[in-house]
This record gives sequence, C-alpha cells and structure tokens, in this order.
Amino acid sequence: MIASLIARVARGKHGAQDLSLDEARTVWRSLLADDADPMQLGAFLIAERMKGETAEELAGFVLAAQDYVSGYHQQSQRNGWVDLPCYAGKRRAVPAHLLAAVQLARQGVPMVVHGVEHIAERSSAWQCLQAVGVQRAYSVAEAAEVVESQRIVYCDLADLCPPMMYIYGLRQRLGVRTFANSVARLLNPLHCAGQLNGVFHTPYVERMVTANQHLGQARSMVFMGAEGEPELYADRQKRLLLQQSDDVSASSLADLGCAPYAKDAMTADVIQAQFIALHNGDGSSDERARITRSMQALRWAAVGGEWE
Repeated sequence: MIASLIARVARGKHGAQDLSLDEARTVWRSLLADDADPMQLGAFLIAERMKGETAEELAGFVLAAQDYVSGYHQQSQRNGWVDLPCYAGKRRAVPAHLLAAVQLARQGVPMVVHGVEHIAERSSAWQCLQAVGVQRAYSVAEAAEVVESQRIVYCDLADLCPPMMYIYGLRQRLGVRTFANSVARLLNPLHCAGQLNGVFHTPYVERMVTANQHLGQARSMVFMGAEGEPELYADRQKRLLLQQSDDVSASSLADLGCAPYAKDAMTADVIQAQFIALHNGDGSSDERARITRSMQALRWAAVGGEWE
C-alpha cells in the first residue's frame, strides 16, 4: 500500500496526484517507523518536494508525527498557552520574538518554544534562551511542569520526536528542502490553544493556516516572518492571516517607522551577546519597537479576539 501511495505522488510534473489527509497520515506514519525502507523514504521526500505538499497532506504528516511524540495523546488543549515554533534561526537581527516571549512569561502568559538546538550559520532559539535562564525540557510531561512553574519552556525536536529530527537532518544529504520543517512548525507538542507561526515563503501562509484548521487548532497567526521566524516585521509586513477555528481573516500592520533589517549577517555569538544586552534593558528604539510588536502578536495568540 505504501508503495502505491508513493507512486501516485511520484508520477512526474503532469501526473503527480495529491494525497488525502488520511493517506498522507498513513504513508508518513509508516515512513517514520524504525523499520522504514530508506529508499521509499527518500523517494517520497523528493517526490513531495517536486509536487509540493498540500495543506491536507501537511495536516496528515503532522498527525502522523504527533503519534511519535511520547505522551502527546495524554495531553489536553491548554487554553491561554502559546505555541512558538522557532526552526529558522536569526543572523541579521536579535530575535525580538524570543525577548517578547520571555517578557510575557514574566507577566503570566504560558509560552512553549520549540525548535532545533543548532542551525547552520544562524543563532537558534535555544542558544539565545539558555543565555537568559530559560529551562529546557526533554519530554512533553516535563515541559508542562516547567511551564506551570516558570511560564516558559524550550523543547527540542530531537527530544520531542526523534524520527522527525532524523528527517529534518536529511536536508544536507538530499540537497533540497523537505516538508520536515513545515511539519515541525505545526507540531504543537503541548496542545497550546494559540500559535504564532512565521514562514519564509508567501504560499505557505495559506497552506499552514488551512492545515491548522484540519488539525483543529483553536487559534493561530501565520505570516511572512523576519528571517522565517515567528517575528513580525516592524518596518513592513507581507502576508498575515488570523485563524480562529474555521474563521480566517487577512490583516495588515502599520509601519512602525523602524529601519529595515540589516542585510549583513552577524555571527551567532554576536547575536547572543546583543540578545543578553537587550534582555538586560539596553538596545535601540527600533529593537524595542520590534519587541513590542511581537508582544502584541503573542498576546493575541494567547487570548484571540480582535486584532489591531
């Protein structure tokens, strides 16, 4: 059965067929298993890359991956909690969204940050958060306990879902992007009712929102993020959608008058040093404005309602 599903996806430019949500869940659950055929896995990843994954397929892939998150199905929806997937990293500016999450956590808003520990030539969320004392949890149960006591936690994909981390790491070997990054962003390991999700490419805004609807996500804000992270631009903002259950609406944001993000890359060490300085109260007016904008978005993700 798996081979026949792969064959449908891999029929080429004019013959490839999309899978239903259930079919996508079936094939991906099989390919995440320890005994999966590596040739089938590689063929499927490349075929999906050539065809392009649909929202229904993404939702099916996420459901399959959630089956591999230990303890996931023992969790229930957590109202008021915010899921903050950070899989892109930063290299041109301090991650304002992470500083906003830390500040809101201090105000009592529960934050669940997840990502990968190391990102080539970028500063990862964990590298910044650990520098300001955020605790890392190694399971969903431990993460829930940390959030209850500290209001913010970091979880790594390698700990949450090892099979997905393996797929994530195949990008260099395959030579092309796979859908692993998108699936990880939608994983929502602690069933947070609210989610803030930034993407690199415009078509993924609608795709991720529709996938969230299929997944029963209560509320999400999905947008073109700064460097692909869940950070709203303060000088401009491309596509932004608000999803509350089945209701989806587009929104725009006023330009806060900030300077555009720098084009020159910084090292991870420099970004982390600036992150600590800004956390301690230093920083420019532009940086503070970016933090304020991210705090507004995170508050919306926590409670929903009208967006300014």
